[in-house]
Amino acid sequence: MWKDRGTPTPGGSLVTAAAEQTPAPQTVSPHRRVLLKLSGEVFGGGKVGLAPDVVRGIARQIAASVREGIEVAVVVGGGNFFRGAELQQQGMDRTRADYMGMLGTVMNCLALQDFLEKEGIETRVQTAIAMGQVAEPYIPRRAIRHLEKGRVVIFGAGAGMPYFSTDTVSAQRALEIKCDAVLMSKNGVDGVYDSDPRTNPSARKLDEISYAEALQQGLRVVDAAAFSLCMDNKLPMVVFGMEGEGNVVRALRGERIGTLVTPG
Repeated sequence: MWKDRGTPTPGGSLVTAAAEQTPAPQTVSPHRRVLLKLSGEVFGGGKVGLAPDVVRGIARQIAASVREGIEVAVVVGGGNFFRGAELQQQGMDRTRADYMGMLGTVMNCLALQDFLEKEGIETRVQTAIAMGQVAEPYIPRRAIRHLEKGRVVIFGAGAGMPYFSTDTVSAQRALEIKCDAVLMSKNGVDGVYDSDPRTNPSARKLDEISYAEALQQGLRVVDAAAFSLCMDNKLPMVVFGMEGEGNVVRALRGERIGTLVTPG
C-alpha cells in the first residue's frame, strides 16, 4: 500500500527483510514515514476545549506505532478552540480570526506532546509562527532529523499565514519532509463517499479513488488544494474516520482502512 524504505538487493530492487522471509500481509514494513492529520474537534471530544482522555488515547496509539519503527509526523487542527472561517461569519476580520485558529492548533500540539512524552516517546513541536518558549521554529531538515531519531514531530500554527487550511498544510508538510503517505483523519465520516452521507442516506463509501476523480466529482471531504498538491506530487492519501477502536494505529500501520486516494 505504501512506498517502502527497504534495502537494496544485488539486482538493484528494494525489498525488506520481512518480505524476504514471509509473504506480505495486509500491513507493510514499519520502516516508513507518514504524516497524520488529526482533527481539532476530536481533541475536544465534540465540545469546545480539550478532552484529556481523548488526547491520551490518541497518544497511546501513536506511541504504539512509533515503537514498531514507524516515523510519525502530525498536523493538528484547532477546531475545538477556534475556526477562522466561522469567526469571520460572526463579524471578525478573516485574517485575525485565522491567526486565532493557528494559536488554537498550538494548544492542541502541546497537549499531544505532553501525553506522548508520558508514554515515553520523545516529541518535538515545530510551529510556523515563532514562539520559542514552547516550540521550535518549523525547519524541514531539522524535522526530518528528529524523525530519523525516532521522535514524533508535531506541526502547529498551520502555514503561519491566513486562508490556508490545516488539510492543505498537511499535504505541504508531508511533501517537504518526504513522507510516504498522508493520513487524513476525519470526525464524523469514515472515508470518501460519492455524495455527502450526512444528507444522503444512500451515499456509497469508496474504498479507492484517484485525485483526479475526486476533484472532477467535487468530493469535498478534503480541501481541493490538498488533493491537488498530493496529485501533482504523486503522494498517496488515506482518508479515515477517528471513530472506532484503534483506527489511528491501524492507519499508521498501513492497514486497509477508510479510502485510499491515489495519484491515478
